[in-house]
Amino acid sequence: MTSPAPAHPPIAPARQTWRQRVSALSNVPPFVREVWRINRALTLASLALRLLRALLPVVTLYVGKLIIDEVLRLVAASLAPMDLAAALHSPLLRPLLLLVALELGLAVLADVLGRVVSLVDTLLSEQYSNAMGARVMEHAATLDLEDFEDSELQDKLDRARRQTIGRSPLLGQLFGQAQDAVTVAAFAVGLVVYAPWLMGLLLLALLPAFLGEAHFNAEGYALDYRRTPERRELDYVRQTGASTETAKEVKILRLHTFLIARFKALATHIYEQNRALSLRRAGWGALLTALGTLGYYAAYGVITWRTVRGDFSVGDLTFLAASFRRLRTLLEGLLSGFSQLAGQALYLSDLFSFFDVRAKILSPPDARPFPVPMRAGFRFEGVGFRYPGADRWAVRGLDFTLPVGQVLALVGENGAGKTTVVKLLARLYEPTEGRITLDGHDLREYDLYDLRAHIGVIFQDFVRYHLSAGENIAVGRIDAVEDHARIVRAAEQSLADEVIARLPRGYQQVIGKRFRTGVELSGGEWQKVAIARAYMREADVLILDEPTAALDARAEYEVFQRFKQLSADTTAVIISHRFSTVRMADHILVLADGRVEQEGTHEQLLAQGGRYAELFELQAAGYR
Repeated sequence: MTSPAPAHPPIAPARQTWRQRVSALSNVPPFVREVWRINRALTLASLALRLLRALLPVVTLYVGKLIIDEVLRLVAASLAPMDLAAALHSPLLRPLLLLVALELGLAVLADVLGRVVSLVDTLLSEQYSNAMGARVMEHAATLDLEDFEDSELQDKLDRARRQTIGRSPLLGQLFGQAQDAVTVAAFAVGLVVYAPWLMGLLLLALLPAFLGEAHFNAEGYALDYRRTPERRELDYVRQTGASTETAKEVKILRLHTFLIARFKALATHIYEQNRALSLRRAGWGALLTALGTLGYYAAYGVITWRTVRGDFSVGDLTFLAASFRRLRTLLEGLLSGFSQLAGQALYLSDLFSFFDVRAKILSPPDARPFPVPMRAGFRFEGVGFRYPGADRWAVRGLDFTLPVGQVLALVGENGAGKTTVVKLLARLYEPTEGRITLDGHDLREYDLYDLRAHIGVIFQDFVRYHLSAGENIAVGRIDAVEDHARIVRAAEQSLADEVIARLPRGYQQVIGKRFRTGVELSGGEWQKVAIARAYMREADVLILDEPTAALDARAEYEVFQRFKQLSADTTAVIISHRFSTVRMADHILVLADGRVEQEGTHEQLLAQGGRYAELFELQAAGYR
């Protein structure tokens, strides 16, 4: 079959200029501050150990020079032949033996330091990843629902999640750059003492490779940035094609062929982009690196000639040649690393820019506490709302009251605005026009956390947490997760206790099939557990959005009989398409095209005729 093309061609950001690439390095200090904040002891240990490692190569190389000079001195002295035992005790050979022992000690120390530095960096990087992963979750929790329904924010969140892990190597790279810089400075001092012109030649030879590497690092970042929507789609297709939640439908509908073809098309498109960039990078990299090699051998030739001429000793030749070679490698790595660091800093922008996103729905400075008890209840006054970027009003001109202690039912066809009303009531969104009041005060005057703490909401697309049955209920009031009596009481109120009683481990049983020990529930059983969350909250206001959609008629009747008994003094909002549920409400609003078309009790609305009576008759006809 023909592979489908990727569904979302990404929009490329503007190409990064050199100034933008360099300015991205401003992300490095905040990164270092985060690392320092996470673990100061390990950070100091890493820096101190790296400083020591930075000086070892220069010292070791200089000791090697002294060894060669000492060997040449002994050869020139024409010592009498002696065996090993005699040599070890000879005062003439003692300086040479001491130098060899020193070099051996330095080599062992370098190996040990390398292992210790690697250990410290690994521990620190893992702590950074864990801490930043938690911070991303914490910040995401502060954002508005509107943000999560924005595809651009989803791209930004996806990039931020990836950077919590993907930037962990940056720690070792950054500290490694500092270590190499110290080593370069030490080698440079040695070269300047002997032949200052070598440094100029070296920098001139390496500059083209540095500029090329910086260019391709920026190109790689721009490519990754553009591909975020495609990568999210790739992850979605991968998850859809092989997950517990979709397995039944994928098998029955034989969707695997389609999903695999879509996956291959996306993966191939991404691969081809990577290949094109990699080929260009490799070609230019080989050419520019060759210039550095030419510079090295030109310098090596000059040093050799000056040694033959008598300007340098053989030890000097060894030291200078090795220093120049090491310095060339270090500078090449340092310049390349600097350009990579600039590229990594661009990725850090993805992380820190996510932290710059701020919620718009906040508590005012002098917020009112939620009124306990409520007196007048909620009032919608000319409320209209339009989703961001939408031309059509979701609801408009809403004027109604939700009195204290009453059950209000919202009825209407799909898209009438019922769930939008619930989101506005819970202040997940702000009205575009008009206002909602609670006991006569604008809802925006109340403390946001306190307001939501007194509202229990169960949406029709409730989350199935792959946790224990008890924890699935406790999420309704997670600070009471250790209150087993409260969990059991909530389960009894929603009739979920009957479901849990049949589980092998009761309230400790993990439910859902994501994990090996999990036990799957039916849709109706899950729904009873979800309803228990609302009771667990013991809230002053209960909002149930299609709470019994997966229950059979008998279970639905039992659940709502229990609800009526338990909610005598509770203010509640119910959204349902089942009129057997709706008729239990004290007051009913009929919504159409985002407006209140009718309102009254069940009997009043039937007597009025109109949309409510029509929908009721259509549903009732199915039972005749």
